[in-house]
Amino acid sequence: MIPYGKQAISQADIDAVVAVLQSDYLTQGPQVPAFETAVKNYSGAQFGIAVNSATSVLHIACLALGLSEGDWLWTSPNTFVASANCARYCGADVDFVDIDPHTYNLCVEQLEQKLIQAQQQNRLPKIVIPVHFAGQSCDMRRIHQLSQQYGFKIIEDASHAIGGRYLDLPIGGCRYSDITIFSFHPVKIITTAEGGLATTNQPELAEKMQLLRSHGVTREAHLMDQALEGPWYYQQVDLGFNYRMTELQAALGLSQMSRLDEFVAKRHQLAQRYFAELANTDLVLPYQHPDSHSSLHLFPILLPASLNRAEVFNRLREQGLGVNVHYIPVHTQPYYRRLGFNAGDFPQAEAYYQRAISIPLHQGLTYEEQGYVIDCIRSLACVD
Repeated sequence: MIPYGKQAISQADIDAVVAVLQSDYLTQGPQVPAFETAVKNYSGAQFGIAVNSATSVLHIACLALGLSEGDWLWTSPNTFVASANCARYCGADVDFVDIDPHTYNLCVEQLEQKLIQAQQQNRLPKIVIPVHFAGQSCDMRRIHQLSQQYGFKIIEDASHAIGGRYLDLPIGGCRYSDITIFSFHPVKIITTAEGGLATTNQPELAEKMQLLRSHGVTREAHLMDQALEGPWYYQQVDLGFNYRMTELQAALGLSQMSRLDEFVAKRHQLAQRYFAELANTDLVLPYQHPDSHSSLHLFPILLPASLNRAEVFNRLREQGLGVNVHYIPVHTQPYYRRLGFNAGDFPQAEAYYQRAISIPLHQGLTYEEQGYVIDCIRSLACVD
């Protein structure tokens, strides 16, 4: 099976993890701060906070921004459920903004119209989470302009997008957001096996997220309500969680960071071959916006309406292609239907979903394997 995404583990990665196993620290040692520094420096942000998953990062990012019961969070329906679930963890309400039919990202025009209506109804969001789908940045400059006008905070869900750029600056620098989050699941650009990280330029947000990832417990005197009783002393000053990243995960991530640009470049090389060899078919290939240099986490193609997606999917799987579909619109999931959402609420996301298949694209994909993928797909599509 040729998977749609896969980790690329080198001997250097293995050696880095083994070195941690042979060290004094398996958790709360020097590797996590080193990994945080590597990611924040690469992204151009002032702070990095590593945790055990991107879902955990989304949760504590929302809490750090004060999201709670009675508040609204808006995000894209074309994402994994975690982008919306983080609001529910905080007791907040969720709504969605339909996607742009070209980039498959949250549509800024739809966002603006929804904000106008929400202001009239006194239901403006406290937080908006644009999702950089497939590694391509949303139009963050325009979203930031709307945040200034309507008073919401921004969390960039860049789970797909480390190594990408927007307006020629690295994604994650938080120039147009309060917090950016990354994912390091094995199918992402780089991996820590499981893991996530938040970047921010606001020290109070960084301090809050650092506190929340570790039980709300601190040894920092300035956060306590009384003097230290001794070197052993700590206080729980907030209700936090055990969301810490291990030293093993951080060592793997730190090693992988040294090859991040190489991984993204390889994905672009592979994508250019797809664009060249699938251009004369009736498939819709992913649009690449000139303001964005995508990290190309995914390569979703849209099938023509004449083809049955389920039949195509099954046939490709039978031929050994580990294709997948990204994503089932969040608002159509049973949990969100019970909250009042219905099919038809966000037609662009639903139309995209009905025709989408993600084909293999990862840095370990060989030339021969990609050629086989192309042959299989061309045999199903109408070729000019």
